[in-house]
Amino acid sequence: MHTSERLYYSDSFLTTFTAAVTGVRELADNDGKPIWQLALDRTAFYPTSGGQPFDKGRLGSSSSDGTALNIPVEQVEEDEQGEVWHFVHKPLAAGTIVEGQIDWERRFDHMQQHTGQHLLSAVFWRELQAPTISFHLGENTSTIDLASELLTNQSLERVERIVNEIIGEDRQVTTRDTPRSEAEAMLAAGQLRKLPDRQGSIRVIDIADYDKNACGGTHVRSTGQIGGLQLRTVERVSRGVRVEFVCGLRAVRSAREDFTILRETSALLSTRATELAPTVARLLTEGKTNAKQSQKLREELAVFQGTKLAMEEPIQNGLRLVVRAFRDRDRDYVKMLASQAAKAAPLTVAIFSANDADPAHVFVARSSDLGFNCGQILREALARVGLRGGGSADQAQGEVPAQQEAALRTSISEAIRKAVAEAHSQQ
Repeated sequence: MHTSERLYYSDSFLTTFTAAVTGVRELADNDGKPIWQLALDRTAFYPTSGGQPFDKGRLGSSSSDGTALNIPVEQVEEDEQGEVWHFVHKPLAAGTIVEGQIDWERRFDHMQQHTGQHLLSAVFWRELQAPTISFHLGENTSTIDLASELLTNQSLERVERIVNEIIGEDRQVTTRDTPRSEAEAMLAAGQLRKLPDRQGSIRVIDIADYDKNACGGTHVRSTGQIGGLQLRTVERVSRGVRVEFVCGLRAVRSAREDFTILRETSALLSTRATELAPTVARLLTEGKTNAKQSQKLREELAVFQGTKLAMEEPIQNGLRLVVRAFRDRDRDYVKMLASQAAKAAPLTVAIFSANDADPAHVFVARSSDLGFNCGQILREALARVGLRGGGSADQAQGEVPAQQEAALRTSISEAIRKAVAEAHSQQ
């Protein structure tokens, strides 16, 4: 089967075209619904390639009874033989004449981002000798990976400024097919940044007096149509540095979102946007101080309340058993409370549960003058109901469904009483 003529190679601004269906393949998508792939003798739909996503759009045709068909193209891919396949949910017979309609908003956005990437990569190379090793055009932002150490803010600001100066100069962006031998000579002379591993003519994208790059993607006609570029984030990755950026209307939307966040945050903090950083720094410092003070007060309260709870229970048969369930205390506090109650008096065991959520959390703690193992007793009690938990000899914890929490506390209490009684009988 003859492969499709790629109309976007000669005109990235082409939005409509006519073609004939040359191949049909039926597939099944993830939902089990049928989906078809159509091959055309010529197409303006760009397939996923080189970090740039596929085009979307529609194929128009007429059925055998004259009914007009308007079929969405949801995905476009190129196979290993170089054929372009258009994914649709309605089949068309081979030989059917169709009119293709490209989703222009999506296409032009991709053109802005892709041409912006060419320019950004060229500036990084010229200014910082940082070569681009990969490119990804995402739904909201795009990234390039640079073979470079982590970049300084000053370097990033300089690169962003130069890129936008060249965008403002509205330099011409042209495309031409170049014999491979000529492209290799350009690469050797440093006039071409990279060369794909393929034979035949090479498609070269030329940003006037600044950059030449071999590429099969879609691009704008001048740098002004990129519409501006904004660098977003920088992070270290395994091969170097990943730089996130946006161009055109994406940059406008990004700036608007940032401004909205700044405005709303400023209103919440009753401060100007320019004073947000020091204000947030101050609040963070105050928050850490308050957290430390709050924790200290919680610990003091746990000591007081734990001692009070321990003193409320008398010693019976050589054991002070303190059993409580808490619905209005968080698990961290209940754990701390159990520990403090066990420390408050001799021969004391605390069996406390935090019932603020399901599953409940059960804590067991003992004073140091008792000889049984809290972890072992809790582990065995939980195992009897098919659950797991444990801890050390002095303190243990586990989770249990809320409806089983009371029964578990009873089971643990009985096991502890038995362990203490056995210890006394051996004395």
